[in-house]
Amino acid sequence: MKTSTETLSPTRVKLTIEVPFEDFKPSLDKAYKSIGGQIQVPGFRKGKVPAAIVDQRVGRGAVLDQAINDALPAWYSEAIQDAELRPLSQPEIDLTKFADGEPIEITAELDVRPPITVPDPSSISVQVADAEVTDADVDEQVEALRERFATFIDVERAAADGDAVTLDLSAADKDGEPVEGAQAEGLPYTIGSGALLDGLDEAIIGLAPGESTTFSTELVGGELKGKEVDVTVKLTDVKERQLPDVDDDLAATAGDFESLDELKADLRERLTRAKRMEQAAEARDSVLTEIVDQVDVPLPDGLVAVEVDERRQQTVQQLAFAGLTLDGYLEEQGQTVEEFDAEIERQVRESIIAGFILDEIAVANQIGLEDQELTEHVIRRAQQSGQDPNEYIQHVMEHNHIPELMAEIIRAKALANLVESAKVTDASGNVVDLASLQGDGSLASEADEAEGTDAE
Repeated sequence: MKTSTETLSPTRVKLTIEVPFEDFKPSLDKAYKSIGGQIQVPGFRKGKVPAAIVDQRVGRGAVLDQAINDALPAWYSEAIQDAELRPLSQPEIDLTKFADGEPIEITAELDVRPPITVPDPSSISVQVADAEVTDADVDEQVEALRERFATFIDVERAAADGDAVTLDLSAADKDGEPVEGAQAEGLPYTIGSGALLDGLDEAIIGLAPGESTTFSTELVGGELKGKEVDVTVKLTDVKERQLPDVDDDLAATAGDFESLDELKADLRERLTRAKRMEQAAEARDSVLTEIVDQVDVPLPDGLVAVEVDERRQQTVQQLAFAGLTLDGYLEEQGQTVEEFDAEIERQVRESIIAGFILDEIAVANQIGLEDQELTEHVIRRAQQSGQDPNEYIQHVMEHNHIPELMAEIIRAKALANLVESAKVTDASGNVVDLASLQGDGSLASEADEAEGTDAE
């Protein structure tokens, strides 16, 4: 088999495949055997019908057609490998020469990955936020624990900010007609949370248990979103929130810590690790964005169009789940349909280019994949989607998502390689050591120090 290529554009090629008829004979013999096994001829066992008899019964042309259809996929795959092409689309195949006993010629036009020159990662410099944890950060976490372990006691007084109350709500339009689905009884609510309706906090502060009042507001969800209504609210009970003192007892309640200082030290360590992980995420995004901006890559219009359409449909579906329409969302954002589509196309183009770059880095650095990495990734994806791992694995196998998941892992490793090669500093000018960052936000150097301390 002989293969030649013609570049039609930076992203499209024409592949010409020439096959001697002698190389076609194995496929032809297979077709004769297959068709011969489907027909019954007196005097011949099934599957043992001679080629000449098959030609008489079904015709030589039918055999040639089946043989060429069976042979084409293998020829195309071999030609792609010989030409070292990386397809981005299904080929448009044309059987340009096909006569019995003569050499066969096939042409295929397809979109392919354009050549990419990846900039030297060591030339990339980005800045990320500091990972410093302040006393105020720790105090904020302590206050969150106080909120978590707060107690509530019934009080016979007017409601005040921060109280936990129980409400009965009913809404009516400006004509006094009740709004369907806008009534609730025994609704728990914390004053000041702003979790329900605009104006509710101001309306119920000062009410005593058993008292009611009416206020005007706009509905915030459902088909009547934005409709102005009159809401009557009745306060049925009031509970005062009591926060625990900031002392050793709080530390013991929060996690069996022996002292408040021990609790604060643990909170500081947790916050430090979380901020390191935030730094790493910011660094990955910044480095990838920087290198994508430096690479000018032509993309096939068909590939971009398909990706844009899929992402647009996903957005519309997500809005529908939230009870929103695309038109309503765009109106809220002050964005036109044209601007929305242009932004999606920009994101799609950057995403495709980023993927190409990471694939090139993976090839250049011979980044591979271990079976354990794939297993861990599948389990992690199952947990993220809230599915049973066994059911998720079965779904992945049935729908052939394994190659997609493998690509995700390899690209993630390529991105880590890219970021570790770049220069990353924090806002204070310190070099950020991402190479030793562990999955829990700790540093390898800290683990080594801990092991040394334990040994001593």
